[in-house]
Amino acid sequence: MVFSSMIFLWLFLPIVLVLYFISNKKFKNIILLFFSLIFYAWGEPKYILLMLFSILINYLFGLLIDRFRKYDKYLLFLAVISNLSILAYFKYFDFFANTINSIFGNNVLPIKNIILPIGISFYTFQILSYVIDLYRKEIKVQKNILNLALYVSFFPQLIAGPIVNYKDIEDEITNRKTSIDLFASGVRRFVYGLGKKVIFANSLALVSDTLLSNSVDNLNTPLVWLAMIAYTLQIYFDFSGYSDMAIGLGRMFGFHFLENFNIPYISKSITEFWRRWHISLSTWFKQYVYIPLGGNRKGNIRTYINLLIVFFATGLWHGASFNFIAWGLYYGFFLILEKMFFSKMLEKIKFKFINSLYVMLVVIIGWVLFRTEGLHNSFEIIKLMFSFDFKETYILMPNLINLKMIFIFVLALLLSGPVQKIFMSFKDKFKIKLGKIYQSKIEVFIIIIIMILCIFELIASSYNPFIYFRF
Repeated sequence: MVFSSMIFLWLFLPIVLVLYFISNKKFKNIILLFFSLIFYAWGEPKYILLMLFSILINYLFGLLIDRFRKYDKYLLFLAVISNLSILAYFKYFDFFANTINSIFGNNVLPIKNIILPIGISFYTFQILSYVIDLYRKEIKVQKNILNLALYVSFFPQLIAGPIVNYKDIEDEITNRKTSIDLFASGVRRFVYGLGKKVIFANSLALVSDTLLSNSVDNLNTPLVWLAMIAYTLQIYFDFSGYSDMAIGLGRMFGFHFLENFNIPYISKSITEFWRRWHISLSTWFKQYVYIPLGGNRKGNIRTYINLLIVFFATGLWHGASFNFIAWGLYYGFFLILEKMFFSKMLEKIKFKFINSLYVMLVVIIGWVLFRTEGLHNSFEIIKLMFSFDFKETYILMPNLINLKMIFIFVLALLLSGPVQKIFMSFKDKFKIKLGKIYQSKIEVFIIIIIMILCIFELIASSYNPFIYFRF
């Protein structure tokens, strides 16, 4: 089940909301847990047992760590190994087996064709944050297994994040407040996210997917750039749209999830980009991998090694593929380059649009590695991007790019950075001049228009998957 589906919008969500708000306080978590399990089982009925098993073993590890502090380091080690082993088996076994078999030229390891459980990367990292923070004595042990199960399986962030650290919502699991203002804020955020996904991401996906489904031999330089710019916009609106919807849904039920995107495409360096893109993931790796490795406290060489380890892991976290590993190391290289000397050079540049061009060039090339299958194919596309090949192709552009698509493209370019930056600087002045009541009425009107457009798009098109569901 996806947020941008009719069954979720008009059946699942209304039922959950009604039952939640009419129920007694002591039953609210049970209602959310019950419907969260239904939500997950809708797409992965057999793997719900795996998630429940993960919750159970980490609940027990939590109790043991809290009870036997003398052995907490060993218990934490077992907990981390247990969680990562489950993730490694389901996500990486076939990749590892294929790699070993290709090296030795025979079937050393069997290929099991394991189906990846939806959301396993997200909920594994969430549950790890619980046991690690408990070991660090930053949180209290959760003795109610149902409350821990709700934290792991809560449907707004279960499938594709944001990754919610336990300590960020520890109090809200048992003591949270709802209000009309918070609920309205949640609805507003959800609708904006829905618009990002349905109006922009789905439309842009038709361009990128149609072009990239062709062989490189059938493409030329302008078409490859068009495809990758479309994908660059698509993945931003897709993933940030999902995060907006998750944050909005959380607010409707009284939870405050942290932001996951902060206008990343306006960044002036790759370091800044990773502070703005998928914030929950980069924060997780910083807190639980980079800093424990020593961070930047043990000299430059160790810092560079730590960055490579973190971004190797970041790439591998996204998927069992050499493309994802290369994508992670690619960003690790630029972050090391900026730490060594390049960031000082970027700071001295007077015309900041040059910084923006540098960032976007690095990001778009990075998305080639992320989007395409096979490193050879990725390198061929990158090569074509810079070969100035204008050969004729059989792809009919009028069938792909029409007035509607041009309008969406232009609007997507504006809304992916420039407009938000301008809007944020004038937001307070706008409120003062217009007045709170009129400003609210205008926003309600905008939300209604977005919702209507989304409904029409959903009725007319069946193309609706979220990119990050695959991770």
